Amino acid sequence: MAKREDLAIIRAARAGQAAAQLALGKRYLFGGNGLPQSLSTALHWLERAAQQQESEAWMLIGSHIPLEVAQAASDPLALCVWYERAFDAGQMQAGLVLAQLVLHREGSDPNALHGLRGKVIKVLETAANAGIAEAQWLLAQHADSVPAQASGRAVMSNPPLSGTQPASKPEQDATLKWTARAADAGVTQAQQSLAQLAWENADWPVFLERALPLARALSEQYVDILAQLNVPSETLERQLGEENLSLLVRCAQVLQTSDTVDAAEVQQFLELAAYGDDKAAQLALGLWHARMNSEGERLLVGSGSANYKKAIRWLTLAGEAGLADAWYALSRIYLKSEFSQRNLVDMQRHLEHAAEMGHCAAQLECGLSAWRTRREKLANDVRAVYWLQKAAAQGSSEAAGLLAKIADSAQPAPWAEVARQQLTREQITAHPFLAARIELATLFGLSRPEALLLDLNLADCGHCLVVDIRTQYARSKRRLIQIQTGDERQALSRIARLFEDVDCGPDGPEGNYRQRLYRFKTAVPAAAPETEVD
Repeated sequence: MAKREDLAIIRAARAGQAAAQLALGKRYLFGGNGLPQSLSTALHWLERAAQQQESEAWMLIGSHIPLEVAQAASDPLALCVWYERAFDAGQMQAGLVLAQLVLHREGSDPNALHGLRGKVIKVLETAANAGIAEAQWLLAQHADSVPAQASGRAVMSNPPLSGTQPASKPEQDATLKWTARAADAGVTQAQQSLAQLAWENADWPVFLERALPLARALSEQYVDILAQLNVPSETLERQLGEENLSLLVRCAQVLQTSDTVDAAEVQQFLELAAYGDDKAAQLALGLWHARMNSEGERLLVGSGSANYKKAIRWLTLAGEAGLADAWYALSRIYLKSEFSQRNLVDMQRHLEHAAEMGHCAAQLECGLSAWRTRREKLANDVRAVYWLQKAAAQGSSEAAGLLAKIADSAQPAPWAEVARQQLTREQITAHPFLAARIELATLFGLSRPEALLLDLNLADCGHCLVVDIRTQYARSKRRLIQIQTGDERQALSRIARLFEDVDCGPDGPEGNYRQRLYRFKTAVPAAAPETEVD
């Protein structure tokens, strides 16, 4: 509760007396005498006193009002003048807050404080040269027109100002110089920026120099929490943050390639990130326990034998989080002869799961497996083409080579092209099924018996056309034709709609093969002669 003396000061301050406003601001600034400490209220009264040229007021603002309070004011830009005056009077901290106000606001409104930017940079240089780490980091972020960018994630945390041009080489050098000084002074963000830059340049010694101390500090900080966890924690994920999780995983990856691997440290980094619910860490930890890489190849890293039970646990979590590599790695584990729970059924299930999620090697292996077992199940050749097409689309030359051997590409049949040219509009209207079959042969290179006898309701498998007329034409062979383009798919779908709910067999409206052949020769006699024996 305010005392009588305080009430008098409050009345005088409200009446506009500068001395009273200054006194009231000081009381709210430090608290006591019945008034609570309130930096925002203190700023209000000190600013009013400063507007009446009370120099002590702006000195107090510059030395005691932090950036967060200034940014929460109704007009943060109006406060810059007081921080500027305090800095001119020797308050170094005031210059840092002034720079933060100007540069942070400039990002959203480049023209708002354009006149102050040059002075702010000089202010930062003065503070940075005086050894203030925050100033060094802020100067690193704004030493050039645009903060240096890295692929995927910015090297510096602030976005580039609109309308600015890429930084020149001297400006980039200045950025790196101040970033290094801020990092050496212990600014975590600066250390992370240099580690990020070294990672992208594949400079592993520099990366470890900058990142390893941070990773070790995180590991020590959370060692007690980690010992209490049994499952990944969203709370730990929020506490660590995306950058720290990535840092831990990357440190572990680089350490694994070094000549002297500290297995305990690698595992500790991966476990902390994995319990922080980072799916890349869960995959890496699973592979670490399995002592293999993502292709299933054995790695001689660390000490001791593989622990497949722990590996399966973490790889399953990573797979459920959407990583195809995890399911593929699981399939490799269940295939291993030394694994006590080796199971080919589980292996195939995990392999297909990885293939469905787009894993190229898994798709190739599924295609090869289906092709090898095509005699056990007739439809396996169709499955083989499906998976090989998927793998070939991702650049697998082995898949493309095998696919060319087991499935034909769509090529026009010469006899069908001649027949299609002979068809008149009246004939197409009179014989819609015949016209559709001739068009199908034109598209996919069917022989005349294949075109006339093909049951399109069974032949269309989506990704390929199964041509199998052996039940009605014994001299034929089963073959597959790939559907490779959107035009082929659209044309086949259009033709297939014509045959929906139609019996394409000999008891259907088209009759048996001899009836169909007679209809064809009658409709297009010019195309009827051919060397093929019908």
